[in-house]
Amino acid sequence: MKVTGLAVVPPPTAADLPRVTPELLASVLARYSRSNEGLARIIERVDVAHPDESIDRILKFVDYGHASIGGLTGGLAIAVDDVSMWLAYKLFEISTMADGQESSTRYITMDASNLPSPVELGIPDDLAARWRDLMIRAFAAYQAEYARLDSLGNSEPARVRIPAGARPAVVARIRKNYALDRARYFIPLATRTNLALVQTARMWAQTVKHLDSLPQPEARAAAAAIRDELIKLSPRLMRHSGAESSYQEQAQQELTASLRLGLDRLSAEPLADAVWVKVDREIPPWLPETQPVAEALSHRANRYGQCGSAIRRMRVTFAWNNLAIAELRDLNRHRTGHRHTPLIQAGFYLPPEVPRAPHATLMNDQLDLTRELLQRGSPAYVYSLLLGAQTPFEHSTHADKFIYEAELRTAMGAHFRYAEHLSAALGEFFRQVPEAGPWVVEGTAEPE
Repeated sequence: MKVTGLAVVPPPTAADLPRVTPELLASVLARYSRSNEGLARIIERVDVAHPDESIDRILKFVDYGHASIGGLTGGLAIAVDDVSMWLAYKLFEISTMADGQESSTRYITMDASNLPSPVELGIPDDLAARWRDLMIRAFAAYQAEYARLDSLGNSEPARVRIPAGARPAVVARIRKNYALDRARYFIPLATRTNLALVQTARMWAQTVKHLDSLPQPEARAAAAAIRDELIKLSPRLMRHSGAESSYQEQAQQELTASLRLGLDRLSAEPLADAVWVKVDREIPPWLPETQPVAEALSHRANRYGQCGSAIRRMRVTFAWNNLAIAELRDLNRHRTGHRHTPLIQAGFYLPPEVPRAPHATLMNDQLDLTRELLQRGSPAYVYSLLLGAQTPFEHSTHADKFIYEAELRTAMGAHFRYAEHLSAALGEFFRQVPEAGPWVVEGTAEPE
């Protein structure tokens, strides 16, 4: 694991602007909110070359409950290399106000050299060899299926839905992605990946506190490494990032619930699709909504356009019983609202082009190892899962955010399985809000 902070410097066009460190920015803006002097006058009184006195005097408000000051630091960028896909998923789950990216499964190394050690992950010593052997076999299944599907896409180009007139380089990329996106369900969740997040010091402190309170040793090691790097950028505000009892208690309760549910539903059979959507349109009687839904949607040129208040005030909760972790990794990055999953294996998804029979022994052995870890109460059970593991997933947000996600995840270039899941959710949304149907663009996930 390697953590790197990125110090943002102003471009040449900003040479005449005041220059501040993240914490000096926070202190100046905090002072600005408690003064009518104007920003220029406040800046004049700050020694930018020696800002500590000003920072310490103002940031003490954080210790008296004024946590919002920590949100004035601007975005602090941190890159985290060589962590498991599980930890990347967890970082996105708990960093609810961050912007970020994670390496695609199309571009990272897929073999045993790209696994953390069992010790790093907290795999019990007596299961370490068994776990590693299973991971090696999973990578082998991935490589075999990729090669077979790539050949299939070459011999039967109609499967790949190549657009008419596509250039040879585009054809090669689409065929490659066809194979990669269908073989990926054999990838271990323990596979190393890279990610980068940008968020304020306030949110970083909360993220690191949460990480440090989790039972997985990889999470606590990441918390320490991220904190060490962030101290270079925001030393005072990162004092508030240690493990905390309420986080630890909730993490333990969530683990206990996942262990119990995981044992109850553990299966390697495919779990049939089911979707649940709840639309809440209730509003206060003294603040009625007068805008029709059609008027709230009809002015958008595309999914980036503004929705009206009739849509923005509408709450939507949507859930699937069987989201494969392969899709969870991406849908989990839609950061608005609240996302929840027990992260279990209630079934195992493989696309129609991938036969199950040749992989039955691998899948049964993986199931046995997961069961053993669950029975032991080990938080390391997550590292025995493959990306095909199907888990329940719920997301609660507002209708404008739901519509954006649905349009994005069914649009051109979207993964075929995203499109299936979001199409089902859209169908249920339209049943409850039929007047939205003509104005929401459901795509067909055609290849790019």
